[in-house]
Amino acid sequence: MPNLSPLEKVIEYTFKDQKLLIEALTHKSFKQPYNNERLEFLGDAVLDLIVGEYLYKKFPKHDEGKLSKMRASLVNEEGFTKLANILNLGKHILLSNAEENNGGREKPSLLSNAFEAVMGAIYLEAGVEAVDTIVIKLLEDNYEEISLDSLFKDYKTSLQEVTQAHFGVIPEYKMLGSSGPDHKKEFEVSVTIQGKEYARGLGKSKKVAQQVCAETAMKLLKKELS
Repeated sequence: MPNLSPLEKVIEYTFKDQKLLIEALTHKSFKQPYNNERLEFLGDAVLDLIVGEYLYKKFPKHDEGKLSKMRASLVNEEGFTKLANILNLGKHILLSNAEENNGGREKPSLLSNAFEAVMGAIYLEAGVEAVDTIVIKLLEDNYEEISLDSLFKDYKTSLQEVTQAHFGVIPEYKMLGSSGPDHKKEFEVSVTIQGKEYARGLGKSKKVAQQVCAETAMKLLKKELS
């Protein structure tokens, strides 16, 4: 059994059932009778609730739309990968040799999924309050500011303003496809300006994928126009 006490120390939670933590860290490539996908599914739901409640209490004057945007900016692959790296989760994920050689320990999808799974495991063993304590501390310690302006940047609107001003056209977004299980769909979208594809983006929803596209396209346009 691997020594996971360094990880528990960083998380500030010690598992009573070490097998539960091992399951949360086991990628499907490791070829065991179990993997972390079910715990990932559970952790995703728990984190959605915890972050939603946190924002609800922190911003009593924000409406549903603003709260949803803020939650979407925290509860996503990028956000969870950031927290996973802070916990050094990549070091502890159980992978096949092939996946490890393919850079699995640095893959955002694997890191994000492992973070969700570990939080799901803590929820099963100790309840929502234990996860809440860990997650809110992580957020407040590692984000300089948690606000609508700092978290949510509307790159689609910014890109449209630039393309209309310089080219007299608006960007065109095209859905390229989706992958993953129903509870964890990932959408791929492209953005085209004057017939030229500028970027592609992935996201947990079409809107998020479009924002990723727009952000990349904005960076390219700024270089072209400077």
